[in-house]
This record gives sequence, structure tokens and C-alpha cells, in this order.
Amino acid sequence: MELTATFWILAALGSLFVGMSKGGLPIIALLAVPILSFVMPAAAAAGLLLPVYIISDVYGVWLYRREFSARNLKILIPAAAIGIALGFATVAWVPEDAVKLAVALTGLYYLADKLRRRLNPSIPPRPADVPRGLFWGALAGFTSYISHAGGPPFQAYALPQKMPKMVFAGTSTILFACVNIMKVPPYVIAGQITLHSLSVILWLTPVALFGAWSGFRLTQILPEKLFFAFVETALLILSLKLIYDVVV
Repeated sequence: MELTATFWILAALGSLFVGMSKGGLPIIALLAVPILSFVMPAAAAAGLLLPVYIISDVYGVWLYRREFSARNLKILIPAAAIGIALGFATVAWVPEDAVKLAVALTGLYYLADKLRRRLNPSIPPRPADVPRGLFWGALAGFTSYISHAGGPPFQAYALPQKMPKMVFAGTSTILFACVNIMKVPPYVIAGQITLHSLSVILWLTPVALFGAWSGFRLTQILPEKLFFAFVETALLILSLKLIYDVVV
């Protein structure tokens, strides 16, 4: 890995996005691995960014220590662990394009369901339930293991519950903090985290922490409707971009 000026610029930008996601803007972190993929393989980029995620997680969990859904976490954390185990067992055989397509279709599925609910506003919010939580939680763990792309499956499960924005953001932050810790052993075994990559992280940590603080402030300031409109618009753009990457 050559530490050029381009690398440092893209790594800092990716770290900022990771931090902002931990502050409450979850979709934006999905841009981090693709950005770094311009200067290194995607698997290496995922390994480099994992410690950045974990450092940001510590601050994010503290910020949202009183704002989360305990029931959702009790369902989603064990489900995500299953997904991580599947990802570790199958990563050598799963094409990266297949993961991109799965993430994109998940995002479009949620948006189609959201449109259906807007056209029929009498549909009540969905409660947190075990069958759906196991499915979407496992998919979130799997896609997060492959490319830190667990956000769309989580949103497909959590957004229909219509949680308050701070509870939604806190649940996401705490869930993926647990997911990232669970990913460390398999990433080390696979050689995606090395002593060299950890030395690089020392320089990126302040950027990630600033991102977490700024993401939290934005989440607090944004009106509820504008916050979820941002999440849904970003999800649509990302889903279409992933499909474009697979097709072209």
C-alpha cells in the first residue's frame, strides 16, 4: 500500500464519512470503502477502515447511550453474528458484484415499501419482531462483513417501525458497534488488519472523531422529516449507483 497524497486525501474523506455515520447519519458510511477502492483493493480498504469504525463506535455509543431500542438490539445483534459467520465462511466464494447487488436490491425494496405506505397511510408502523429481525439482521451482518454495507438491510427492518430519529440513529450506532467488534477476529485471520494498517489509523482517528461529533450535531439539528428524507434519498442514490457498478 503506497501512502501517496491521493491515498491520504481519500482515507481522510472515508474516515470522515465513517465518523459521521456513527454520529447518526448511517448511509454516508457506505461511501467510505468505494472511495478508498480508487487506491487499494476493496477487501484491503474494508480492513483498513474497520479500526476507524471501532474508534468512532466508542464515541458514538457514548453519544447515544440513552437513545436506543433495547428490543431491536436484542433481536438484531445475535442475528448479525450469524450473518458475520456466514460472511467469513463464504467470502472466498461470494463475488463482490453479488454483494453489491444484494445491498442495492435491499435498498430498493425498502423504498418501494415506503412508497406503498405513503400511498396507503392507514398502514400502521411495524413492530420489532423476531422473524423479520433475524432475516434482516443476518443480512446486515453478512453485507457488513463483506464491505461494511450493513446499513440498507438494517433500514429495511427498522425504518418501517417509525422510531423517533434519535432512537433510530442510536439503535443503528450501537448495533454496528457490536457488529464491528465481532468482525475483528475474522479480519485479523484473513490478514485484512495488520500492524502497518493500524499505524495509518493513528493519523485518521482525529478526522473520524470530528466526523462523529458533526454527524451527531446534524442529527440533532435536522427536523425529523428532513432527517429521514436525507436517509431515504441517500439510500436511493447508493442503490442505483451499486446497480450501475454491477451492470457496467
